[in-house]
Amino acid sequence: MKWGVVSFPGSLDDGDALYALRDVLGQDATRLWHKDERLMGAQCVVLPGGFSYGDYLRCGAIARFSPIMKSIASFAADGGLVIGTCNGFQILCEAHLLPGVLVRNRSLSFICDRVTVRVENARTPFTCAVRAGDLLRLPIKHGEGCYVAPEDEIRQMEERGQVLLRYVDAAGAETDEANPNGSMHGIAGIANERFNVFGLMPHPEHAVEKRLAGGDDGRKLFRSVIESVK
Repeated sequence: MKWGVVSFPGSLDDGDALYALRDVLGQDATRLWHKDERLMGAQCVVLPGGFSYGDYLRCGAIARFSPIMKSIASFAADGGLVIGTCNGFQILCEAHLLPGVLVRNRSLSFICDRVTVRVENARTPFTCAVRAGDLLRLPIKHGEGCYVAPEDEIRQMEERGQVLLRYVDAAGAETDEANPNGSMHGIAGIANERFNVFGLMPHPEHAVEKRLAGGDDGRKLFRSVIESVK
């Protein structure tokens, strides 16, 4: 399938996403510049991690006004698949393509670590290659990864199955210690109501090769998209 990976000024992980998709998974992946207005036939668009526009104002607050975001919003409205990792998740929230917002980690410090997340809903294009309850080990690296939203909105998201990934410990239990940034309800990744837009703070593109420190659990999320499109 064909993927588009967006590069904003300050993006860090666009190259890693392209490597994971092209070189590891053998996909047709194209770099999309933030000033582009066309998505070059992409069937799934990836908004990567990094510090778009230096994270001035708020993370993702300026990137949401990039010309390409209008095309991505239209693409998503038509049912196109969109993934935002880390800063990409922040951009999707700022652009109101996903509910809620990402704020400073409760530690008020930058975190770089590997975490365990539990798959909460496996009936989506982004999780169909795994099972509900599966545990994935994925890297994180962020300073503003604390997900917050009104409690009633989160309750509705939980009921609809929009929470796709949740921080847990190695045994799969929800604990405060396993929540690295203080996200409400331990939320690590969510989808929109139509389940075609997915945002997550962990980095699946850094977890595609077993011999490297990140492991290869990230492949399962990318494989889900490939299988869903097939």
